[in-house]
Amino acid sequence: MKLLSTLLAITGIVLVGSTQYALAADLEAGEKIFSANCSACHAGGNNAIMPEKTLKKDILETNGMNSIEAITTQVKNGKNAMPAFGGRLADEDIENVANYVLNQSEQGW
Repeated sequence: MKLLSTLLAITGIVLVGSTQYALAADLEAGEKIFSANCSACHAGGNNAIMPEKTLKKDILETNGMNSIEAITTQVKNGKNAMPAFGGRLADEDIENVANYVLNQSEQGW
């Protein structure tokens, strides 16, 4: 009985933890931040500066940018022609943008 209680408690923690993570990102806020800060170069998931480095799913995968962590790092620190937004945007805003970008790439922009 004690083992069953422990397993149920662990399952509950895992489910609640997963739900909180899924709800942590605000895709609507990410879209607004993307529109205000990123769309000049990345409209429709494209790249006006480096056309071969789009935000399309296959290109993100090829470049190892197909995770929230990788996109967040790129947005915070910048790279090549992309400026760093770490000093301009809050961490929560950057995470929302990263989730929005990854979500859009999965949906084909």
